[in-house]
Amino acid sequence: MATMPNPSNGSIGLRTAAHVGVAVSDLDRSVAFYRTLLGTEPVVLDETMRGPGFAQSQGLPTTQLRYATFNLDNLGIDLIQFQQPVGEPAQVAANRPGSMHLCFQVDDLRSVFDRMRAAGFDFLGEPYTFAEGEVYPADALGTEVAYFNDPDGTNLELIAPKGGFARNT
Repeated sequence: MATMPNPSNGSIGLRTAAHVGVAVSDLDRSVAFYRTLLGTEPVVLDETMRGPGFAQSQGLPTTQLRYATFNLDNLGIDLIQFQQPVGEPAQVAANRPGSMHLCFQVDDLRSVFDRMRAAGFDFLGEPYTFAEGEVYPADALGTEVAYFNDPDGTNLELIAPKGGFARNT
């Protein structure tokens, strides 16, 4: 676990994300899943990284990995399969500390949800619309969400913001 930085030294102020890295157990399977989900080809496919310098930067004794990158309009998604050392599958769930989710914004959630279901995507539940008394801030009322997982259990979300709710969730 990371140590907590000293807030009296001021904030760093990072404001722009370049990419998100998702560890996967089978790069080929994950590329096929994200290719279908995103409707695009990866801009990098089956590249490798290895070596003691890279391993040290990852906090590992040694490393070798394969990866692929998909570019969205505002973010890259790196799919990373560690071949050396091979990691244990994470026990991910929405309520488990350390778990994350990746959210995709859509205009018409029901339409995308129905198309995805017809294509064979499994959802964790039916779409949900933020209701009064269940969500804050109030301008999030009417926002629709639906959750599903990638092949390794990474939690993915669809969101269709309503009203003045423009916050990235």
